[in-house]
Amino acid sequence: MGTPKRKRHRIEFIAVGSELLSPHFLETNSLYLAEKLQELGWRLSFKTVVGDNLEELKEAVGLARQRSWLILISGGLGPTEDDRTRQAVAEVLGARLVFNQAILEKIRQRFESRGLRMTPSNRRQAYVIEGAEVLDNPHGTAPGLWLESRKEVIILLPGPPSELKPMVENLVLPRLKKYGQVRVLRASLRITGAGESFIEDRIKPVYKDLPENLQLITLASPADIQIRLEMTVGSQPEKDEKTFERIKNRIIRRLGPLVYSVEGRSLEEVVGQKLKAAGLKLACAESCSGGLLANRLTNVPGSSDYFLEGLVTYSNQSKMRELGVPEELLAAKGAVSEEVARVMAENMREKSGADLALSTTGIAGPGGGTPAKPVGLVYTALAFPGGSLVIRNLFRGNREQIKFQATQKALDMLRLKLIEMEKKTQLK
Repeated sequence: MGTPKRKRHRIEFIAVGSELLSPHFLETNSLYLAEKLQELGWRLSFKTVVGDNLEELKEAVGLARQRSWLILISGGLGPTEDDRTRQAVAEVLGARLVFNQAILEKIRQRFESRGLRMTPSNRRQAYVIEGAEVLDNPHGTAPGLWLESRKEVIILLPGPPSELKPMVENLVLPRLKKYGQVRVLRASLRITGAGESFIEDRIKPVYKDLPENLQLITLASPADIQIRLEMTVGSQPEKDEKTFERIKNRIIRRLGPLVYSVEGRSLEEVVGQKLKAAGLKLACAESCSGGLLANRLTNVPGSSDYFLEGLVTYSNQSKMRELGVPEELLAAKGAVSEEVARVMAENMREKSGADLALSTTGIAGPGGGTPAKPVGLVYTALAFPGGSLVIRNLFRGNREQIKFQATQKALDMLRLKLIEMEKKTQLK
């Protein structure tokens, strides 16, 4: 059965279905289960997607038994010939499949209640693994199964999320709680303004001080990096809490203003909170980001308290008509230029009556670039009381990634300016 000590702490999920190995279906049950297990202070150690082949299914289940004490399996409990999860688990356990008349009657009643006739193939779903406890499924025809021994717990769940989620909430989680909930300390640091390698170098000295019960996970994407800290609280909770705070604060100090949130909040949420607290109004004028900046800002509940308006001035004619960008400036410098970005922000601020205004103009690609102005070149500008600031950026990635990075940079310019304004207010 593998190494007992290791197995005792491992949880495994197996998603069954050949369609999940195709490019047409996204497997999401593991994300839901990982979240629910996290509420108990537990985490998945392994995740497997396997097709409907019986031998491959048996191999996956057999391997899971060697290394994990809790095994959750979803899918393959339907009425068709390729639904083989029950058979695979039974053969691995050396158990029989036993017909259950009560399950068949429930399935029949479910069909009749909808004015339908049960098909003969549904009879397959009335077979359960010998020794298993049946988990009722009022949302579908496939019941779940709970198999428990001194060595392991195996739970078979229906594949459709609409059936799996109620079963987990109502029947599985309450029973798993008897194994004990673990307290876990968590923090999610969100960072922008530097690349993954730079951040890794900055926090590398912290790694050697990490205790065994603290896990540090880095999630990197263009212009937005997350550092997640998770610490299982042991027999000395006060000591663990102090250790967790010390390490978290050490990382924050080493990264400084690059950290925009310590609670996992998005940059637009952080900026929105600062604008609201300061009683300031914001507007934006966009070109290359095509409205994404305004979309992100207005996705935050309550954004009407501080966001006035946004314009997408995509063409030169729009920039001239809506923002008063001089035609001669566009002819001389081009739409993608520091000068145009500045005028867009300053004129948007004046036009809207906002305290602050952001603008973006650039080349999102994949075409349109030149040696002088390559794809990814974006100017982001911020107009504020008494002046304006423009930053030249050269982003990498596809069109969507460049647009996101442009908005992230603009929002971060605003965040840093708001911090500066807060400090000036405090000094008065």
